Amino acid sequence: MSDGTETAGAANVQAGTATEPHRVAPHKLHEDVQAFAVGTSIMAFGLLMLTHVGLITGQTAGLAVLISYVTGWSFGAVFFVVNLPFYWLAWTRMGPRFTIKTFIAVAMLSVISEVLPHYVVFDTLSPPVAALLAGAVSGFGLVVLFRHGASLGGLGVAALYLQDRTGFRAGWTQLIFDAGLFTVAFFVLPWEMVVWSLLGAVVVNLIVGVNHRRDRYLGT
Repeated sequence: MSDGTETAGAANVQAGTATEPHRVAPHKLHEDVQAFAVGTSIMAFGLLMLTHVGLITGQTAGLAVLISYVTGWSFGAVFFVVNLPFYWLAWTRMGPRFTIKTFIAVAMLSVISEVLPHYVVFDTLSPPVAALLAGAVSGFGLVVLFRHGASLGGLGVAALYLQDRTGFRAGWTQLIFDAGLFTVAFFVLPWEMVVWSLLGAVVVNLIVGVNHRRDRYLGT
């Protein structure tokens, strides 16, 4: 049972926001450093689980994983190269600060994903568990990076640029890309692996959607 304190407090907050602008303290350098280290490390851990059992994910990372499966090239190198064409779009659409942070995040993920398999080895890991856990940790890794003004580049930047130029919604662009990616995956991977990969991609989007909301968290 509520004693009314919480309601009164909420009313006071609303009254305060009506007259006083909300001030956001920018992240300090050491805060960005720890966020990038944590965010990219847990993203690399999630990708390690996925690739260990032969799964993929969505967006640019999923494209890099699929290319690595087909060619035998390392994910880290492919992911770094695949992102290169998008930095000009990021610079013009999001500005230099976002672009530089994104470049650093992509480079860190590329390096860590190459190093981590030498130190982490799975004895037993089933595809369903890998899909769920990798989706969860990858989602939270993205949230950490988003809250510190960075991303993992790629298609998301292109989708936003296309939305600005044509009005076509960025979310639809990403959905169409993922639909194409997973369709191609059916010709490369066993169908059950593609299904589990889709489950993992859904978990990623749920984690980001629930935990990264601008009305709850403002970070720069």
